Amino acid sequence: MDRGQLAEFLRLRREALQPADVGLPAGVRRRTPGLRREEVASLATMSTDYYTRLEQGRGPRPSRPVLTGLARALRLNDDQRAHLFRLAGEQPGPPPGPPADVRIGVLRMLERLDVPGLVLDAKYDVLAWNPMAAALITDFSALPVKERNLLRLRFLHGDRQADRFGESATRDFAFEAAADLRAATATYPDDPALAQLVADLVAGSEEFAGIWALHEVSRQQSMCQTIFHPEVGRIDVVCEVLVVPERDQRVILYTAEPGSPSDQALRLLGVIGTQAMSQG
Repeated sequence: MDRGQLAEFLRLRREALQPADVGLPAGVRRRTPGLRREEVASLATMSTDYYTRLEQGRGPRPSRPVLTGLARALRLNDDQRAHLFRLAGEQPGPPPGPPADVRIGVLRMLERLDVPGLVLDAKYDVLAWNPMAAALITDFSALPVKERNLLRLRFLHGDRQADRFGESATRDFAFEAAADLRAATATYPDDPALAQLVADLVAGSEEFAGIWALHEVSRQQSMCQTIFHPEVGRIDVVCEVLVVPERDQRVILYTAEPGSPSDQALRLLGVIGTQAMSQG
């Protein structure tokens, strides 16, 4: 354990964070940059005195659960988390679960896109989306947070998905997504949310249970789909996958051939949004 380097690393990471970065109000004007020590301690579920001693190079060797709490509180990426563990004399081990925070640059990109786009984590949770993605797939804001997951929509509410995407596309997606999820379980073996998702899918879908038993492992890259939208009709799209590697997230973009009927349908969808077109 390198107490001096550990102390300096904790201090620098604390000072680099703003209250808004961790969901805290800014409050009164701060005399020093970053978060306060008591705020980090609270986020990491430890006493302020213990955290202070660590940051001053006086604390005992932190346990793995303590290090995990610090990594979470300080919003460390995978490389920073591994560095923290090594400074404390521990091997990093697998990350606890896929990050759920989306980079501000990615969110700004989604806002400016004129095509449907959404952000997925490794377990297919929909973390962010633009209005066109909501109009194309479903209004994610109307769903409980737990249900904002493409695999839950596909396997536990499959009838609605088949109506919109067609049986062939939904079958192809089922195999590819299940293989993708299998890869995620190897990356995050200790994530309880991921384990619960798999258990729910196996229990709730015979189709998923059968595919899961095949033990296929792969990462989804891109695919073509035909979407039958109730308001604008058939849309032939290509799903492009842009990877955000440091967060193990993917930006999914739904594009169509410029000038094609599908392109025109997407443009119309951007106008009507999630509201049904008026009749008469």
